[in-house]
Amino acid sequence: MTRRQTYAEHRDALLRRYPDGVTPGGIAIDDIIQLKLQNTFSTHLDIARAMAGVMRADMAEYDRDSSKFTQSLGCWSGFHAQQMIKSVKRLRGTTKGAYVYLSGWMVAGLRNRWGHLPDQSMHEKTAVADLIEEIYVSLRQADEVAINDLFKTLRAARKAGDAVGEQAAIKAIDNFETHVVPIIADIDAGFGNENATYLLAKELIKAGACCLQIENQVSDAKQCGHQDGKVTVPREDFIEKLRACRLAFEELGVDDGVIVARTDSLGAGLTQKVPVSQGPGDLASDYIKWLKVEPVTAESPLRDGELALYQNGNFVKPVRMPNGLFAFQDGTGRARVIEDCIASLTQGGADLLWIETDTPNVAEIGSMVDDIRKVVPNAKLTYNNSPSFNWTLNLRKQVVAEWVAAGKLAKDAYPDGAGLMSADLDNSELGLEADARLASFQADIAARGVFHNLITLPTFHLTAKSMDELSRGYFGADRMKAYVNTVQREEIRRGISAVKHQHEVGSDLGDSFKEMVAGERALKAGGHANTMNQFAAE
Repeated sequence: MTRRQTYAEHRDALLRRYPDGVTPGGIAIDDIIQLKLQNTFSTHLDIARAMAGVMRADMAEYDRDSSKFTQSLGCWSGFHAQQMIKSVKRLRGTTKGAYVYLSGWMVAGLRNRWGHLPDQSMHEKTAVADLIEEIYVSLRQADEVAINDLFKTLRAARKAGDAVGEQAAIKAIDNFETHVVPIIADIDAGFGNENATYLLAKELIKAGACCLQIENQVSDAKQCGHQDGKVTVPREDFIEKLRACRLAFEELGVDDGVIVARTDSLGAGLTQKVPVSQGPGDLASDYIKWLKVEPVTAESPLRDGELALYQNGNFVKPVRMPNGLFAFQDGTGRARVIEDCIASLTQGGADLLWIETDTPNVAEIGSMVDDIRKVVPNAKLTYNNSPSFNWTLNLRKQVVAEWVAAGKLAKDAYPDGAGLMSADLDNSELGLEADARLASFQADIAARGVFHNLITLPTFHLTAKSMDELSRGYFGADRMKAYVNTVQREEIRRGISAVKHQHEVGSDLGDSFKEMVAGERALKAGGHANTMNQFAAE
């Protein structure tokens, strides 16, 4: 990322132009400095270039120390992303290691002008780019509001003749860390052929995306990664889309752009077509070998309209579904995943992998990474800590299975299946052990090759839960007590800046600009009658 000029550097440059400290039109140079510093990036393409560098540096740091993994939450509005990053800054004092995930599922389900629709690429292509743009507008506005506050502190110190406070304010301005962080943007299966993928990729990058995540499903039959009926494309088809994404990055000058190649093969039992092999061991033959086939015999001859393959000296018929799709052999998903990943890295130029799994299991994830790293030693994953998993049930099942296998526990010591969800088990030895593993899950899989941990749909579920919690109280017996107890009082006590909602959306920022151009004539919103003053001490 290009080094930002310091306050002093800006001031020195402006004083050379305006020795009196004001422009001929009467604008103070400090006001110019503030606006220059508030404009943290000239364009969103500049954001993509800078954030690609951030991701590359984070990946290199992870290669040296796997405890330095990164995280993100899926956000379906700019405000969600803004509040997430503000929270991270309050907690850590830095945004380092925190990204935003832009979920195609949530665009389809929540940002879709055609209604709430499933994750089947049925939303407008432009909606993804629009959301990236919105997120970065929100993050940049968080910068503007925060820098305005710093300059207010600087002006107050100068007015009071507080030289120490003035220098402290300038230091805070120079050390300000932007709220802008990398976005990992879900481009689904590319929304069409390789040219369509390239065209859409360019729009996402121009909106600010430094990282694109693309999956190996068929565009026109795309399913959510945690639903049935998934259909994959031959590896050479997927590699062409990876190359399309790379060309989009290169054309736009985002040289460090990051591509995440996702494979859904673990749960996908179908393929769209049988690729053409040019010889043993090529991408096509390695894909074809996993097809479910039947021998061509006198009892089961080749009939009109059927396809045949020549394998191991014999003709066989690939099993074809009524819809024309071809089936894979049962139990081959893991082997296909390993081959997908190696091909994406070595022939498609992908930077990171994404393996969609059906349960969260550290050993399963780690063993697949181990096999991939036999060929590509620095292979790294992005992993979906999905809300589609029943985390409580899965982790408790895993603990019970391990304890039974170790002889620590009788097989019938705990209820089977959904009975393991009982709240009565929360403080049991089983519940506590499962929760401990849940707390360490991301660190555990990071040690096994996962560079980036994300949750795809947290803000979908959080919004539903929060609105239910407030509505149950507000429309029930508690009324205003429900709002104050569940929302406002917690905002105040946690130091959430949104409690001062006028300030959060830039009211003070607007006042500052009015003062810049109108001085004493400025009609400001932040006077004594502003009810936000009730929160000034918080």
